[in-house]
Amino acid sequence: MSNRLYRMIFGATLLLALYFDVHKAVYALVGLAAFEAITNLRVPLLVSRLRYGNNGDPDEGTLGIHFQPRTTFEAERGFRLSVAAMLAISLFVYPDALWFIPWFMGFAILGAGVSGVCPMFLALKWAGLK
Repeated sequence: MSNRLYRMIFGATLLLALYFDVHKAVYALVGLAAFEAITNLRVPLLVSRLRYGNNGDPDEGTLGIHFQPRTTFEAERGFRLSVAAMLAISLFVYPDALWFIPWFMGFAILGAGVSGVCPMFLALKWAGLK
């Protein structure tokens, strides 16, 4: 499984859970993103190891741009951490004032999955994450 397919599934699931007002599913997605960010046990990585015996394409999502990593912290892990943090803040801290952020993030993550270009991931790579 590629990160692109995972983002598409994650974004679509988030949008469906928000549309049908299934709060437990949204909380589960926040928990999944936080778990993946903290432990670095990512679903696409685990599926690739089980199915193909490798770690997938390390240059996936970089658009062929060579970035110089300045730290060993992975950009994909940082992406999941930022998704979990933004969703948690908008859902738990200010749910009435920031209701549009989960919707925006759902559409952005779905668009990143469909197009294969994630601006947040590219920004984290540009900032020096591995």
